[in-house]
Order: sequence, then C-alpha cells, then structure tokens
Amino acid sequence: MRKLDNYVIRTVGGAMFLVMVVVLSLDFIFGFIAELDDTKNDYQTLQALMYVLLTLPRRIYDYLPLGAFMGCLVGLGTMASSSELTVIRAAGVSIRRIVWSAMKPTLIIVVLGLLIGEYLAPPLERVAQSEKAVAQGAGQNIASATGIWHREGDTFIHLNAVQPNGVLHGVSLFEFAEDRWMASATFAKRAIYQGDYWLLEEVTTTNLSEEGTTQDSRRRVRWDTGLSPEVLSVLIVKPENLSISGLFTYASYLSEQDLNATSYWLAFWKKALMPLGTAVMVLVAISFVFGPLRSVTMGFRVFTGLIVGLLFKYMQDLLGPMSLVFGFNPVLAILVPIAINAAVGFMLMRRVG
Repeated sequence: MRKLDNYVIRTVGGAMFLVMVVVLSLDFIFGFIAELDDTKNDYQTLQALMYVLLTLPRRIYDYLPLGAFMGCLVGLGTMASSSELTVIRAAGVSIRRIVWSAMKPTLIIVVLGLLIGEYLAPPLERVAQSEKAVAQGAGQNIASATGIWHREGDTFIHLNAVQPNGVLHGVSLFEFAEDRWMASATFAKRAIYQGDYWLLEEVTTTNLSEEGTTQDSRRRVRWDTGLSPEVLSVLIVKPENLSISGLFTYASYLSEQDLNATSYWLAFWKKALMPLGTAVMVLVAISFVFGPLRSVTMGFRVFTGLIVGLLFKYMQDLLGPMSLVFGFNPVLAILVPIAINAAVGFMLMRRVG
C-alpha cells in the first residue's frame, strides 16, 4: 500500500510542480513585457528584468493555491483517464486514503507558501519597489504619481521612494493652517535617517500667506517626525504583499490609534486562511475527479479547473472590497468562498462514497 501512496504523491506532486512552472513562466514573460512600458530615466530593460526577478517570490506565493488545485486536478485526472484510480480502488484502497495521499503534496505547498510569504517575498518586494522608484527618478519629481501618502497632524507627507536602508527620495511636506488653507509646501530631494530624526537634503520651501508667497532654499534641514524606517517599510508595500506578522502588527497599531485598518485586516485574514483555502480547493479538485469529471478529456478538465479557480478568486476579490465599503468583518469576505467550496467538495465526495 505504501508504494501506491508514494505513486499518488509523486504523480500529484509532479503535476503541481509542472503547473507552477508553466503558470510562472507565462506570468514572468507578461510581467516583463508590462514593465517595459514603464521604462524611463535609469529604469531600462536590465532594471525591468531585475524588478521582475525580485518580485518572483511574491508571484510564486500568489499562484501556489492555483498550482495546488490545478496540479491535483491534472495529476489525479491523468490517473483517472488511464484507469489507474479504478485499479487502485479495486486493490482495496479506500477513497479516503487516496484523498489523504493527494493532500500530502498540498501540505508541502502550504508550508512553502507560509515561508515564502513570511520571510522571502516581503523584503524582496520592498527592495524591488524602492529600486524601481529611484531608477525612475523619484528625487526629481515633486509628489509623483507613485509613492506613499501619509498624514501627521496638519501635515500631509508624500514620499516618492523609500529605501530599506533608511533613505527617502522625493520628500514633499504640505502643511495646512487651522482654516484648512495650505501654509507651506516643502520639497527635499533626499532624506537620511539619523536615529531619531530625518535630515532633509536640497530643500525648497514655499510659504503661502495673504501677502503673497516666498521661497526659501536650504541645503539641509532637520525633520522631526514619528515616521521611522520600520514603519515606512510597511507602508511602501501593498497590504497583500506584507508578511502575516507585519500585517497583524501594523493593523493592531492602526486600530489602537482609531485609524481605519480594514484593508490591512482583510489582507491579514486572506494570508492567515490561505492554507485552509488551498486545502479546500484541492478537496474540490479531488471531488471533481471522482465525480463529474471522471471520464472527460484532459482539456475539458483543465478548462473546468480554471473556471472554478477563477470563480473562487473573484469571489474573494469581490467580497473583500465589499467588506471595506459596507463595514462587515473582513474575515467573512475570506471565509464565505472557502465555506462554499468546502460544501461543494464534501457534497460531491459523499455522492462518490
């Protein structure tokens, strides 16, 4: 029986690996082509290629659930098409044991995904985003279209690029008076962290008043702010690309400050429940192979798998923004699609059993 278990594990695991290679290869090519549209200044073809390489761990993490689902569907589907599953069941192996054997490669994928999403993808994503912004000339444009917005009291802050080593590029400070009129606008090409404050370099300040405007230029200016490189390392990356621990820490901080942390809690629950979602998707794939997709062609099986996988993704993508708009708990936006898929999987497995 152990040989049969190992055979199922090798077949399903090999199919998962093959699906990931194909999907990531296509995503890499299309991602590189998309980055070529953003080339300007020092951000050219080589820098675009480096950006795509640095973001590859994040792409792997994003596609792992789909790879597990499609790999299981293809692997077990191949065995079903060649009547191998029929022979295995005729040898006395229960469906429950086959399901457990097919789930074992999924456990490896889940552990791999947790490690990549927690320790590898977030730091590389920060480096990729900051290097891209700097190469595109972040220190030359005042409040560029990309970057980070942050509010501190009556001052609105925009940072074109944040480097992990405590260097900021393109710092814009917009200070407002009590009557909500802009009092001054400051732009610094660069800022360097000095331990408890930032040192702005090549600073230009425009003061606005009823009498008119005045402009002052200085080489260096001390900037005292509560922002630190640690906080900015969280802000520079989209919530869905942060680690689970980073999301929990920052979301808790925002909640303590009575600030809106819904988007960060949504990303937290999506990552935290990713192992459960992956396992449920694999269960659905197994139920399809033993149920309605047992005797169809491989092409139709792959097509059905893509439809189901996309429906699952779009359900989460739709319910997520709805939780932000209507104010219901973000965990429901993640759990509802998982619960629906789990119900479908268990229902189909009961029919087979």
